[in-house]
Amino acid sequence: MNTAALIHKDVWRLAGPMILSNLTIPLLGLVDTAVMGHLPETYYIGAVAIGGLIFSFIFWGFGFLRMGTTGLTAQAYGQNDADETRAIVGRVLIIALVFSSIVLLLQAPIKLAALTILEASHEVEFYAGEYFSIRIWGTPATLINYGLIGWFIGMQRVSGPLYILLIINITNIVLDLLFVIGFGMDVAGVALASVIAEYLGLIVGLYLLHKTLKLYPGHWQYDLILSVDKIKHLMMLNKDIFIRTLCLIFSFSFFTAQGAKHGDLILATNAVLMNLQTFMAYGLDGFAHAAEALVGRAVGRKSRREFHAAIKTTTVWSLGVALLFVTAYGLFGNWIVNLITDIDSIREMAKLYLPWLIIAPILSVWSYLLDGIFIGATRSTEMRNTMLISTFLFFLPAWWLLQPLGNHGLWAALMVFMVARGITMGVSYQNFKHEYTIPSTLSKSG
Repeated sequence: MNTAALIHKDVWRLAGPMILSNLTIPLLGLVDTAVMGHLPETYYIGAVAIGGLIFSFIFWGFGFLRMGTTGLTAQAYGQNDADETRAIVGRVLIIALVFSSIVLLLQAPIKLAALTILEASHEVEFYAGEYFSIRIWGTPATLINYGLIGWFIGMQRVSGPLYILLIINITNIVLDLLFVIGFGMDVAGVALASVIAEYLGLIVGLYLLHKTLKLYPGHWQYDLILSVDKIKHLMMLNKDIFIRTLCLIFSFSFFTAQGAKHGDLILATNAVLMNLQTFMAYGLDGFAHAAEALVGRAVGRKSRREFHAAIKTTTVWSLGVALLFVTAYGLFGNWIVNLITDIDSIREMAKLYLPWLIIAPILSVWSYLLDGIFIGATRSTEMRNTMLISTFLFFLPAWWLLQPLGNHGLWAALMVFMVARGITMGVSYQNFKHEYTIPSTLSKSG
């Protein structure tokens, strides 16, 4: 088998399981929305949307536990440093436990602040608060799972994330249906299902960690795990990713909050349509995860050839799948919306804004792929800077100028944000590619 074929095989070996497991995440969101969408009032959908948004803000804020872990682990894996790969997972588990304890201790002010900022109707706020009070107890499992998933991707063991995410999301879906449809619960049932599923996923993840470490013999060196220099490097990397992720969360939170100001119907409609955006994002993220692992491995091996081959191949496949999403949403978008909700007012409103979802994949694909490349190469500073530019120099000004267009203007601003991310990251990539050929940690051989 020639080199090009091997690279394509490598990409699909990593991306295939990640796409399959990733798609269960928005599928869960679709089920959450669908079970609420078949209850008689629109505020149930709005409450789950607001509640989910709060936890997106909290949990995505700790997304560095996955992203930072992947790049460092992939580089240690490329160097065949078994002791460091163990030390990395040890560090990230400790950090996850510390941060989850802080979140639990501060849950009351977090809840108050979130519901105050996200202006919604009284009914939506009441049920969103109920959702929050239950879902918050899944925080330790969620953050630890982030670290485990990042480590498995970096170790090129994508079966780990596959099993963890499948267990979490399939369990969640089954319990959603059982609690809401079977037991007659509302948003509390959705929240409880999420908590139970996260802890079941954690049990599976720790078991798979134990099995994987047996395959890569090494030693637990506690002085290495607690190395001040290593922790400082991890936290500096994570700081940049944290700022980048906060900007991303802010943008989507702002989108939801502005939709809520237009009333419960627009809030519910945007929540339904955002499931399609999320479904597409997680599908394309499979190739971003492949880029993370392959680029990180190339950095660890100091192989310029592998670095460029990984980027070229993941780009081809990402673009192809983005075009498939465009076609699928163009042909079946209305049918998907009708499947999610049987509330006629939401169905009719969604048709007005569906064209934005049809063009979204081709506008968004570049930012998702470049995220993976930057994470694998541990170019966190560039990720931070491009996200700050996209958020504050493009998204917010676009929203301000397009306010007269109402919800169409809001969707247009979101698309401007996606395009800006792709362009700014593309320019940044060209700069560091030309200046360093590949990141400065790589030699010019290989």
